[in-house]
Amino acid sequence: MISIAHVPMQPHPLLLYRRTASVAALKMLSSSSTTSSQNPNPSLTNFHPAMTKPSAEIPFKPQKFPLFADSSHALFDSQSLKCFSTSAKPIPIGESESESVECQLVVVSFYKFADFPDHADLRKPLKHLCEKLRVSGGIILAPEGINGSICGIRNSVEEVLAFIQADERLKGLRRIETPVSPEEEAIHHGHMSSSPLAAGEDAPFRWDHVRVKLKKEIVTLGMPSVSPIERVGKYVSPKEWNELISDPDTVVIDVRNDYETRIGKFKRAVDPCTTAFREFPSWVDEQFKLNEPDDSLEPAGSTQTTEEQIEETEKKTPRVAMYCTGGIRCEKASSFLLSKGFQEVYHLQGGILKYLEEVPKTESLWEGECFVFDKRVSVEHGLVQGTYKLCYGCKKPVSDDDMEAPEWEYGVSCPYCYSSKSEEEKERARARQMQFQRWGIIGGPDKGRKPTKTWESEDRNAKQVSSSV
Repeated sequence: MISIAHVPMQPHPLLLYRRTASVAALKMLSSSSTTSSQNPNPSLTNFHPAMTKPSAEIPFKPQKFPLFADSSHALFDSQSLKCFSTSAKPIPIGESESESVECQLVVVSFYKFADFPDHADLRKPLKHLCEKLRVSGGIILAPEGINGSICGIRNSVEEVLAFIQADERLKGLRRIETPVSPEEEAIHHGHMSSSPLAAGEDAPFRWDHVRVKLKKEIVTLGMPSVSPIERVGKYVSPKEWNELISDPDTVVIDVRNDYETRIGKFKRAVDPCTTAFREFPSWVDEQFKLNEPDDSLEPAGSTQTTEEQIEETEKKTPRVAMYCTGGIRCEKASSFLLSKGFQEVYHLQGGILKYLEEVPKTESLWEGECFVFDKRVSVEHGLVQGTYKLCYGCKKPVSDDDMEAPEWEYGVSCPYCYSSKSEEEKERARARQMQFQRWGIIGGPDKGRKPTKTWESEDRNAKQVSSSV
């Protein structure tokens, strides 16, 4: 246990986590180990009575957990307090550096289809909890369930997921965890200590921002009658996937959109070339001619039985194996195919991300990289960050070669969206990019509030002073 001498403190140490004082507090803690063991103020010997107990006896209280909270929060225990926000390699309190447990960040994607008509009631408490625990990312709530991807310290992320699953309907979330690189750790923790306006392009999510949105669907297909709650295809594990898609009788379908399939897909996969998931049903009907009459079928008024009609339909529907990024779109796509009369419908459990995590590159049938919906843009085998960047004009992935093209303008356009954008749209994008370069955040320092200063006049005054000097 560390004794801190000559340090004026509040009744509990959350003051150390105030961003303006975190560096100074860290220096105090490091210097205290060299001071005399005699404490002139015995009442400050321990932060909290619970910290004098063995760790096994210290109760864990999630509701008191927020690491970087304001000092107005209630007391907390030493197990909750593990690191400072001033370093990518946190220094625990009360432990030597060799015994430290790092506050490692994780990115967790999750979803669950459920009958959830009162979904809107969850929005405010969930958003409040994420903000309290400094968990960032995006979450969608809809009558059919929940879908999200969040980033934060492991304990905080687990607390958010536990809060969600406290609702019986949302238990058993399908989740995929992605490790965060040391570089992203440094960016994330560094921004929590210096508190700039934005976390930069290299962090998985803006550290101080979480979006919790209400929508009609957690993944938009536009067909309310298709319900994965009622039926879905058969799940295939990553280890069994290669054998299935290597069978020449299996039609392998990529359920993602064209900008995702452009940078990577499985061998032999059919690309529907859709720009949005809601186009998938039309592609299926056209590809398999499901709405066209079959000349081999008996004419109207025939005595053909229902069983015979089903058998004829089955001849037109092959065995299908589908995949997507994390598995959620395949849930709906497989449910749709089953409703259209397909009999053998399989989909990759955990999606591409789980496959890249579990299957060694030497055994992999995956080619290229996998697009992800955060600032990493793409990932490779082992879920390490890929080589693609993002065009902020269209939110699509671009390669180094794409950025050498004349249509490329950072923050404005790329070869894939240049021709579809009007000059007015490009000018708005340029103005937005100038705001980001100047203030670190789109919208300027006032972010829509009434400006406290007139920035143009400030510029003029600065120029006048410069010229007079």
